[in-house]
Amino acid sequence: MSATALLDHSHYEQACDQAIAMCDGNLRSTIKALIMANEYLEAELEELQAAISAGCIPESSRSNMRSKSSAA
Repeated sequence: MSATALLDHSHYEQACDQAIAMCDGNLRSTIKALIMANEYLEAELEELQAAISAGCIPESSRSNMRSKSSAA
Protein backbone atom coordinates (compact mmCIF):
# COMPACT_ATOMS: atom_id res chain seq x y z
CA MET A 1 0.00 0.00 0.00
CA SER A 2 1.31 3.43 -0.87
CA ALA A 3 1.92 6.17 1.69
CA THR A 4 -0.81 8.25 0.08
CA ALA A 5 -3.34 5.46 0.51
CA LEU A 6 -2.35 5.04 4.15
CA LEU A 7 -2.84 8.76 4.84
CA ASP A 8 -6.18 9.08 3.02
CA HIS A 9 -8.82 8.51 5.66
CA SER A 10 -11.66 10.24 3.82
CA HIS A 11 -13.59 6.99 3.44
CA TYR A 12 -13.51 6.59 7.24
CA GLU A 13 -14.78 10.14 7.67
CA GLN A 14 -17.57 9.41 5.21
CA ALA A 15 -18.47 6.15 6.98
CA CYS A 16 -18.56 7.96 10.34
CA ASP A 17 -20.83 10.65 8.93
CA GLN A 18 -23.16 8.01 7.48
CA ALA A 19 -23.30 6.01 10.72
CA ILE A 20 -24.05 9.13 12.76
CA ALA A 21 -26.71 10.23 10.27
CA MET A 22 -28.36 6.79 10.42
CA CYS A 23 -28.64 7.25 14.19
CA ASP A 24 -30.17 10.74 13.82
CA GLY A 25 -27.01 12.44 15.09
CA ASN A 26 -27.06 10.58 18.42
CA LEU A 27 -23.43 9.62 19.08
CA ARG A 28 -24.28 7.21 21.90
CA SER A 29 -26.69 5.32 19.63
CA THR A 30 -24.07 5.29 16.88
CA ILE A 31 -21.44 3.77 19.17
CA LYS A 32 -23.96 1.22 20.47
CA ALA A 33 -24.91 0.21 16.91
CA LEU A 34 -21.26 -0.18 15.93
CA ILE A 35 -20.53 -2.31 19.01
CA MET A 36 -23.52 -4.51 18.22
CA ALA A 37 -22.44 -4.90 14.60
CA ASN A 38 -18.92 -5.78 15.71
CA GLU A 39 -20.23 -8.42 18.16
CA TYR A 40 -22.35 -9.93 15.40
CA LEU A 41 -19.38 -10.13 13.04
CA GLU A 42 -17.18 -11.64 15.77
CA ALA A 43 -19.80 -14.33 16.44
CA GLU A 44 -20.09 -15.08 12.74
CA LEU A 45 -16.30 -15.32 12.44
CA GLU A 46 -16.19 -17.76 15.38
CA GLU A 47 -18.85 -19.91 13.68
CA LEU A 48 -16.91 -19.95 10.43
CA GLN A 49 -13.65 -20.80 12.22
CA ALA A 50 -15.37 -23.67 14.05
CA ALA A 51 -16.86 -24.97 10.80
CA ILE A 52 -13.52 -24.80 9.03
CA SER A 53 -11.70 -26.58 11.86
CA ALA A 54 -14.42 -29.27 11.75
CA GLY A 55 -13.67 -29.75 8.05
CA CYS A 56 -16.74 -28.03 6.67
CA ILE A 57 -16.42 -25.80 3.63
CA PRO A 58 -18.80 -22.82 3.44
CA GLU A 59 -21.41 -23.14 0.66
CA SER A 60 -20.06 -20.13 -1.25
CA SER A 61 -16.62 -21.75 -1.40
CA ARG A 62 -18.17 -24.99 -2.63
CA SER A 63 -19.95 -23.27 -5.50
CA ASN A 64 -16.73 -21.45 -6.43
CA MET A 65 -14.87 -24.78 -6.44
CA ARG A 66 -17.59 -26.37 -8.63
CA SER A 67 -17.52 -23.55 -11.17
CA LYS A 68 -13.71 -23.66 -11.35
CA SER A 69 -13.68 -27.43 -11.87
CA SER A 70 -16.36 -27.12 -14.58
CA ALA A 71 -14.31 -24.55 -16.40
CA ALA A 72 -11.27 -26.80 -16.54
